[in-house]
Amino acid sequence: MADPTAPGPAALRRGPLAHLSGALRAATVTGPRAVALTELPCRTMTALRAAPGGPAGARLAKALGAPLPTRCGETAGTDHGTALWLGPDEWLLVAEDGSPAPLAALDGALGDAPGQVVDVSAQRTVLELRGPSARDVLEKGCAPDLHPRAFPPGRAVTTAVGQVPLVLWHPAAGTYRLLPRSSFAEHLAHWLTDAMGEYGLPEVD
Repeated sequence: MADPTAPGPAALRRGPLAHLSGALRAATVTGPRAVALTELPCRTMTALRAAPGGPAGARLAKALGAPLPTRCGETAGTDHGTALWLGPDEWLLVAEDGSPAPLAALDGALGDAPGQVVDVSAQRTVLELRGPSARDVLEKGCAPDLHPRAFPPGRAVTTAVGQVPLVLWHPAAGTYRLLPRSSFAEHLAHWLTDAMGEYGLPEVD
């Protein structure tokens, strides 16, 4: 007979960087050039595709409680997380926790129209880089202009950091979230912690 007190499957989930949690903490830099890296594992992510100007796009927006973003770099807060624009007819819905995506409601909204509603939570993980030096760390290996005038809070783009393809999201000032494929997460974490190292050293005048 199963043990009713045993943890369920959700409680047993671990992010692809769980074994590096100590190393990520050790890499934290404090002081005026502070920067820290953490994994936000097991976030619920849903891939959405639909014609944005058509009836299906409107029904998806209604099911989400907010219009989907329509331009490159835009994001939109919804009742079920943040929708990141990935392409003219493609979005990634990212929840702030591991709560299930409303797949049935979204699939029903899509109906028979061309498109997709797919749970891709296991495909990616989320790394959060934050602190006054976070932008400087990213600029060592990221092509887009990250100056606030070009990449203010609320923006997200598909790019690469340290040659790792990912979605780069700037949810708030001084905070960046990187969404790589899970299989590339460890390489990216090592690249970032190495890039963070110099900010713990005294500045050279």
